Amino acid sequence: MAELGTELEYFHASENAQPVRNQVFDAIKRNLAGVRVDALVAEKRKTGPALQSKEVFYPRMIGYLLKFVLSKHDLSLFKEVLIYTDAIPIRRKRKTIEKIIKTTLASQLPPTARYRLIHHESKSNLDLQIADYCTWALYRKWNADDDRSCQHIRPIVASEFDIFRTGTNFYY
Repeated sequence: MAELGTELEYFHASENAQPVRNQVFDAIKRNLAGVRVDALVAEKRKTGPALQSKEVFYPRMIGYLLKFVLSKHDLSLFKEVLIYTDAIPIRRKRKTIEKIIKTTLASQLPPTARYRLIHHESKSNLDLQIADYCTWALYRKWNADDDRSCQHIRPIVASEFDIFRTGTNFYY
């Protein structure tokens, strides 16, 4: 990107200008053979009252997504699973999210597999910046009926699961 004249310290899809986003999406498309994007689409307005608080909603959705992603792999082949999240500034929220991720990993991974949960500022982690771009593209597709950015990553998007697709409230 620097060779193309882009002098940004880090990339963030919602903050970058469209020409920068186009360059980043092109780089993603060219360089991510073998990468798989799985998305869980959750319209918060369709949740039942028991799930509406952020402290319940986000950890639950993270748990569902992790179970789905982990089920797609032969986990006996892995010595360790690394889960990166953007830095979560509020300690209580971080502990809640950590608990659900660790519980999900412990229940899904074979006893021999280790896992680590790592919180990095997204601007310091290229993988998180790529995830930001992919989720932003999917967000634009689902919320603004704007599929332009999604077209760049279409080859690596394996699934988009609309958890509330029936249009009725989801209770757990």
